[in-house]
Amino acid sequence: MNKQILSNALSALESGKIVVYPTDTLYGLGADIYNKEAVKKVFDIKKRPMDMPLSVAVSCIEDLEKIAYIDDRSKRVIDTFFPGKITLILKKKKIVPDVVTAGLRNIAIRIPENAVALELLSLFGPLTCTSANIHGRQTPTVINDILMQFTNKDIGAFIDHGKLEGKPSTIIDLTGKKPKILRKGDITIKDALDAIGDE
Repeated sequence: MNKQILSNALSALESGKIVVYPTDTLYGLGADIYNKEAVKKVFDIKKRPMDMPLSVAVSCIEDLEKIAYIDDRSKRVIDTFFPGKITLILKKKKIVPDVVTAGLRNIAIRIPENAVALELLSLFGPLTCTSANIHGRQTPTVINDILMQFTNKDIGAFIDHGKLEGKPSTIIDLTGKKPKILRKGDITIKDALDAIGDE
């Protein structure tokens, strides 16, 4: 990634602003998950109901373990698919502000398979990972179209990574006795369940 673009994005995040960044599926809206006001801005500019939790992206297993609890079952899925197009619902740790999870005890978390995203996340830390669109609208695939939904006042920095039009990630809830597939994506249900194994 261009050093100046990366520097601008990091500065924006540090000052509590929102960054549009690429993932392995679509563009996401990134805010510092520990900055409650920044997280609220994500809800505001997306016009997203505050009772709808935001997903979170991290760069590595170590960062994931700082904010969520991992057991043997989730470890198998992580080892099989991360980084990749899968989001896990896990029990969150208290360090995560309630505004991120809409007051729920669980957190949706993923490690995207995108070098630009991983570099940004490794240098800054966990970011919100909700799609870069107004709630209820289709997610644009290019930065110029994203700019038409938001304004420069809303967004502190944009990281252009060309056209992104992947399917949303598969979402698996691992907080109960039995895993639940909440959203189908590129990773098939069979592959996901095979990785989880019989518990």
